[in-house]
Amino acid sequence: MVKKAGIILAGLVAFALVAAIAFQAQIGTALFKRAVEQNNGRDSLAALEDGLHVGLCGTGSPMPNPDRAGPCNLVVAGKQVFVVDIGEGGVRNLAMMGVDVGRLDALLLTHFHSDHIDGFGPLMLNFWIRGTNTSPLQVYGPSGVEAIVDGFNAAYATDDTYRTAHHGEDVAPSTGGGAQARVFDMAGDSVVVLERDGLTVTVFKVQHAPVDPAVGYRFDYKGRSLCISGDTAKSTNLERACKGAELIVHEALQPALVAEMETQLAASGNASGAKIMVDIQDYHASPEDAADSAQLAGARMLVLSHLVPPLPSKYLYPALLGDAENRFDGDLVVGEDGMLFSLPAGSDAINTSELI
Repeated sequence: MVKKAGIILAGLVAFALVAAIAFQAQIGTALFKRAVEQNNGRDSLAALEDGLHVGLCGTGSPMPNPDRAGPCNLVVAGKQVFVVDIGEGGVRNLAMMGVDVGRLDALLLTHFHSDHIDGFGPLMLNFWIRGTNTSPLQVYGPSGVEAIVDGFNAAYATDDTYRTAHHGEDVAPSTGGGAQARVFDMAGDSVVVLERDGLTVTVFKVQHAPVDPAVGYRFDYKGRSLCISGDTAKSTNLERACKGAELIVHEALQPALVAEMETQLAASGNASGAKIMVDIQDYHASPEDAADSAQLAGARMLVLSHLVPPLPSKYLYPALLGDAENRFDGDLVVGEDGMLFSLPAGSDAINTSELI
């Protein structure tokens, strides 16, 4: 009986395989239709409770990593939605996270290194077309942001005319393409750049010389607070500006691992690559530096992002962290693309979820 049942089961499996091959096109079409139905109109933000939220739409660096987009952070405060920096692949990740970039209030830039702005074009285009927006994307940044915005506007100007001509004013309004620079004055170490509907956004200087200006952002909303470091070496001004912030998203470069890359590049005769590995260590913070700063600021959670070097496996996280876990009393998280951290209003909880 058992042998007979095995023969019948084997026959059914064989039949299923033959059917799957014979009707591959039909099955594939049905699966595709189902996926479209499930994902069309997906809005991850609609289900968020009132509060402050930060999502990681890019935790990588200029070094290639198939699992991490360039630097990109999503911040939601009530109904207000912002993106802080927009590295390559950030817009793709935002889409996979179920975020409609057409409803963005603004893009906030920390500085103008290429890996923090090379997703600008796709963000600008998707903001316009997906939102059928009649006004350009608002872009906040320190002095110099005007040149960045003007450059991308010029690069996309011809494409904008194609979109309007092809899709019409109802889909691609001719007044909505491009972006508009919103420059803020950094005369002091920190300044409030936005106050609206219970949200206060404060910008603060960080240490990233010779890159100047370079800033980070603090968000305060209904009693909850978080900071995003931008690119920086260990910064006393960040520690001061982020005092009392509950969560800090901080960049992290592990010198011991980068030094190993420098050694291997030098040994292979790549002197330029080896020098870059040496140079990048003096204007980035180590995980230990980030932990020290988060401890001094009194944060409850530290999320490491903009990770250098690339990490092909979570098995390498302890090597990245070094001694960081012993320097910070709160929760320490190695950030990954798609993570979301939620600070609900009227609560002291910090909830973690994944949108990818």
